[in-house]
Amino acid sequence: MASKTILITGASSGIGAALAHAYAQPGATLLLWGRDEARLADIAAQCRVRGATVITQSLDVRDAAGFAAQLAAADAATPIGLAIFNAGLGGTAPADAFAETPQAAQAIAEVNFVAPVVGANVIADAMARRGAGQIVLVGSIVESYPLPMAPTYAATKAGLRLFAESLGLRLAKHGVTVTLVSPGFIDTPMSRQVIEPKPFLVTADAAAAVIVRGVAAKARVIVVPWQYGVMRAVTGLLPRALLRWILSRR
Repeated sequence: MASKTILITGASSGIGAALAHAYAQPGATLLLWGRDEARLADIAAQCRVRGATVITQSLDVRDAAGFAAQLAAADAATPIGLAIFNAGLGGTAPADAFAETPQAAQAIAEVNFVAPVVGANVIADAMARRGAGQIVLVGSIVESYPLPMAPTYAATKAGLRLFAESLGLRLAKHGVTVTLVSPGFIDTPMSRQVIEPKPFLVTADAAAAVIVRGVAAKARVIVVPWQYGVMRAVTGLLPRALLRWILSRR
C-alpha cells in the first residue's frame, strides 16, 4: 500500500476498528474518529505498534456542521487519500409499539445517512480538486429489503446506496472513486444485539480483509460475506408483492 492518509469514522469498534488494524502499517497515517474516547485510544495504540501514525478525534457525527468543519480542517492539515465513512447506528422498533419513536428515528437517520452524505460531500470536493481519492460508504445489505422491524434503518441504508452510486457517477471524471460496502451479518457489537438467526456470520477482521481488497481494486460495490450478494440476487427475482408478504410475516 502506498503511503496515504486514511480517515475511518466509527473506528472505536466493529468493522471500523478492524479496518484500522488492517490499514495500520509503516507509512500510513490513520485518522481514527469515534465517540468512545477510551476505546479509540486503545485502537490507536494497537495501530501505532504496527507502525502507523495515528491521530484520533472523539466526536459525535450527529453534529453535522461540526463534523463537516472538523473534516475540512483535517483534510487541510493532512490531505486525505481514502475516506471511510463507517459510523453507524442500528435500531429496531419495539415489538409492542406501532412505530419507532421520533427520537430514535432521528438519531438513526442522522448517523446513518446525514453524516456520511455531509462528510462525503466535504471530502469529495477536496479530492476532486486534487484529481484523486477514494470514498467508501459503509451501508448494509438491508438496503434491498423493506424491513418492518427496522423501517428507518432500512431506509437510511437504501438512501446511502443510491447516494453512493450517484456520487460515484459525478466524481468518476475527476479521478475520485466511490465504493459502497454492503455487509451482511458481521460479528460486531451492533449485530450481537440481534436475537434472530445470523446466517453466514463472519468476524470483523475477515470482513475488513475483504473490504481492503475491494477498495484496492476500486470496486464500486463490495458485499461481505459474498453469500449475501447471491441472496440479494435471488430475492431480487421474486415479485415485490411476494417479498413484502414474506417480510410482513416476520
